[in-house]
Amino acid sequence: MGRGIEMEKTLKRTPLYSSHLALGARLTAFAGWEMPVTYTSIIEEHQAVRSRAGLFDVSHLARFQIRGKGAESFLQRLITTDVRRLVQGRCCYTLLCKEDGGIVDDMMLFRLGEDAFWLVSNAANRAKVWEWLNRWKSTVDQLSLQDISEETIMMAYQGPSTARHLDSLCGETCSLLPRFGCTQTKLERYEVLVARTGYTGEDGFEFVASSTDALPLWNLLLQMGAKPCGLGARDSLRLEAGLLLYGNDIDEGINPYQARLGRLVHLEKGDFVGHQALKTIKEAGIKQCLVGFEMIGRGIARSGHPILASDQEIGRVTSGGYAPSLRRSIGLGYVPTLYTASGTRFLVGVRGRPVEAQVTILPFYRPQAGGQG
Repeated sequence: MGRGIEMEKTLKRTPLYSSHLALGARLTAFAGWEMPVTYTSIIEEHQAVRSRAGLFDVSHLARFQIRGKGAESFLQRLITTDVRRLVQGRCCYTLLCKEDGGIVDDMMLFRLGEDAFWLVSNAANRAKVWEWLNRWKSTVDQLSLQDISEETIMMAYQGPSTARHLDSLCGETCSLLPRFGCTQTKLERYEVLVARTGYTGEDGFEFVASSTDALPLWNLLLQMGAKPCGLGARDSLRLEAGLLLYGNDIDEGINPYQARLGRLVHLEKGDFVGHQALKTIKEAGIKQCLVGFEMIGRGIARSGHPILASDQEIGRVTSGGYAPSLRRSIGLGYVPTLYTASGTRFLVGVRGRPVEAQVTILPFYRPQAGGQG
């Protein structure tokens, strides 16, 4: 009883909290929020996304609005990708890096107009990113920064059936949207920003809407046949897709080249925070790199498990678990570059027992054509 009261006082709740309870969700603490981890089972929810459509409440993610004549130059100074390449109606995956090249956060950048952008960042990093943005704000004139996380909600509608389902709500606006395209439209009478993005490895969409429209919009999508899904399935889906989780696979002690995110570092665009350090790192080469691996022996790799070679620890598992779509255990971890080639074998210490594993090409899973209605 006391623990429940303590959680209620310390954890934030999204506007959909009452619906999660009504749907029988099992709740957990995550990044300062009380969030559904599962409604029925992780595997059932995982398979719903892979075969049809699943719906996630991701309102815990941080959302920042950046506007004004100085918005483009401000972002160009802070993020690793070239903002000038991002045309209106498109979004991209990008990074904020420290001066030494360490990753402050990974995020999505949306360009809604010539001088209008949104950034979506990790829930656990909301305060840090907000402080980081304001730290550099004084270097640019004609700039407006706003944290719109509280006044908006965010949902992820993921799976091979989602585009067809949405056509009945907004014509062909969503089905015609390209991958990493974004637009402002209506789902029936609800105003939303929709982007063809997600964190599952499947086709799908993410919506941002007013907090006042949270419950009716959520129910509308559930009525279309979407299965409510929690953080458990979100994690197994993203792991199969080889997508990284901040705090596990990347953090301020990891640079983009180590994390195989060098494609997001556009050194040629000119100076930005971390530019010189990243240029030096790239030229010198890295000694340790992220790999994906599958377990050959019996055992499930988990975050923190040691990676071994010749009885010596050479790295650590950063993410791991059972992959329902592949029916085997997989994981991510950092190892010396000597062990990064596909097919290389090493051992993972699972509960003190060495279990053989093999490096594999990422992503582990690629979406199949088709899907059920």
